[in-house]
Amino acid sequence: MIEKIIDWSSKNRFIVILIYLLIIGFGIYSVVNLPVDAIPDLSENQVIIYTEWMGRSPQIIEDQVTFPIVSGLQGLPNVKAVRASSMFGMSFVFVIFEDGVDTYFARTRVLERLNTIQAQLPAGVVPTLGPDGTGVGHIFWYTVEGKNYDLATLRSVQDWYLRYKLVSVEGVAEIASIGGFVKQYSVIIDPRRLQALGISLSTVRDALRSSNMDVGGRTVELAETEFAVRGRGYLKGLDDL
Repeated sequence: MIEKIIDWSSKNRFIVILIYLLIIGFGIYSVVNLPVDAIPDLSENQVIIYTEWMGRSPQIIEDQVTFPIVSGLQGLPNVKAVRASSMFGMSFVFVIFEDGVDTYFARTRVLERLNTIQAQLPAGVVPTLGPDGTGVGHIFWYTVEGKNYDLATLRSVQDWYLRYKLVSVEGVAEIASIGGFVKQYSVIIDPRRLQALGISLSTVRDALRSSNMDVGGRTVELAETEFAVRGRGYLKGLDDL
């Protein structure tokens, strides 16, 4: 048998060389396009749902947030297990799918089920899907530094400039910010002064809420005097001005 192969190869040198070149080309193509990871991703095919309800104890989070979400996610197709963890002000639910399930198909099915679960949750509690990445994909850490800049300014640069630039890079699933001071606006209310002026707490709350509204405006000319009318009010007559 071996003698026949050698004899055929010696008589058909062109075909043998052509097959040899094709094998070399296929090998080079496979080496270049083979998806090889330095650290193989051995994590499970899962979708993470995290929910914030600040100021509540783990037991309340478990009863009013985690339990309804876990119960509502039961019965999804191709799901191996549903795991959950409740802590102070936070709830995490891990929906683990079979290995062959597409990641975006799994996230879509979870989102569809969350739309029906939302009505069972307390007011103001909104569950959110985690990024479509795993812990193994955590590949790069960086710090934002600058002389004569406080931590609040550096955090603002990270949240409003760097984060949006980096998240647009292909292959980046999430940019997580850690550290610094998040800019906040606080209103300190003096109950005694409110009582002296006859202003209720709900009035202050409504004033703060209305100050953040974006409304249109126009100019009304009456008796050679311009009045800027903004908001959703209306004019009844000159006496109202």
